Amino acid sequence: MLVHGYHPAAEDAEIYLPGIKKALNPSLYPVGSEFFLSHAKMTLFPDLIAWSVRLSHVPLDYALLLWHLLSILLLMLACWRLSRQCFSCPQAHWGGVLMVAALLTIPVAGTSLYIMDQYLDNRSLSTPAIMFAIGYTLERKFVRATLWILFGIMVHPLMAAFGVFYLVCLLGAGRYWQPVIPALVAPFLGILPPVSDAYRDALSTHSYFFILDWTWYEWVGVFCPLVLLWCFVLIGRNHALLVLALACRALAIFVVFFLSAALVVTVPAPFVGLAELQPMRGLHLLYLLLFLFAGGIAGQFVLRKILWRWLLLFVPLCIGMCYVQYRLFPASFHVEWPDVPPENPWLQAFNWIRLNTPQDSLFALDPNHMDIPGEDEQGFRALAERSMLADNVKDSGAVSMFPALAQEWRKEVRALDGWQNFQLQDFRRLKKTFGVSWVVLRRPGAAGLICPYQNNLLVVCRVD
Repeated sequence: MLVHGYHPAAEDAEIYLPGIKKALNPSLYPVGSEFFLSHAKMTLFPDLIAWSVRLSHVPLDYALLLWHLLSILLLMLACWRLSRQCFSCPQAHWGGVLMVAALLTIPVAGTSLYIMDQYLDNRSLSTPAIMFAIGYTLERKFVRATLWILFGIMVHPLMAAFGVFYLVCLLGAGRYWQPVIPALVAPFLGILPPVSDAYRDALSTHSYFFILDWTWYEWVGVFCPLVLLWCFVLIGRNHALLVLALACRALAIFVVFFLSAALVVTVPAPFVGLAELQPMRGLHLLYLLLFLFAGGIAGQFVLRKILWRWLLLFVPLCIGMCYVQYRLFPASFHVEWPDVPPENPWLQAFNWIRLNTPQDSLFALDPNHMDIPGEDEQGFRALAERSMLADNVKDSGAVSMFPALAQEWRKEVRALDGWQNFQLQDFRRLKKTFGVSWVVLRRPGAAGLICPYQNNLLVVCRVD
């Protein structure tokens, strides 16, 4: 965590953290909660965290930190167990674990994912669950593997589905997987969501859903791992690491299948509604296993018991990853400890809102505020605990997964067009149309508004 940072309300936490807070206090978010509850209702994740808070009486901010640390520990333990199945010496076991630990926040090509986020979300728990399931499957302990997969499904059905498919490839070893694929795909063909114009607008904000829109280096991030997997299979065969060869061969089948599925979603227009399944997010499991295997091979054949080699590899790697995280969140503390006042003016404003405005307030902000330099992709709902009109960053992601939200999302986002030039009459229009009672503006704000809070960057104003 000290290498990769901790930002409990950043990025996708804007989707998951409000669900936990809503479970703890149902009176929060009376307007617009469907943009995060659509995710929350599909999993037990928010209820699990809320239950732990009620049971332990630990404040939520501290509970999130403890759960985050626990999720990292579980992932490291799962990696260590799996590495023991694939390699024969302790140096390989720890090499794989350290490689994953050093690269936890490396981006996964074209998916808008990290191996593990800098905050707690349901992927934080589903990822170690999948890894435990793979390890127990290799040990032929299928009951334990099934229990871990069921837990993964309960906290993140989509990511767990990738894990299930990899287990199918692993057990089939390339011989029995072909007839299974149509059985897995067929159920989705009859439930294609209607593709409305509003839904297409939401999809257009997430180009990584469509593989033909990827940049060249994202394509490199797909095909280079396939070459490495082929090399790992050869290493496994030549050094009697048969489990490693099996796991890599199954992983290659897994990747080729989802690459084909991504092309199907991108090319034929009738299948665009399946974009919500995000087939290329299967690369998340590929990268995790690839780094685990690469670290194990390095530990067994290169690093061995020579300390300076370990330091030469992992110290620069950790320093580089830490530097990238500092650059990614330049206006926020690298580790946002609970109860430490923030320096980021956006977080300062959000904290003031949480403490000084009514819970039933409805806010309007720049629909692209999470992309503004210095905002650091910090979530308004997650921090301010207030309702807001839909934004163009995270709420569009919710729409891409739940097309029924598309019309309301487009209506609210379009009502904020030209936000930088809004004047008093525009804010009164938002109040009349949606019931907006407060706005967050860049200084100096707008004439005619009463603004009880301001800092060096922002003002928080009432719309009377």
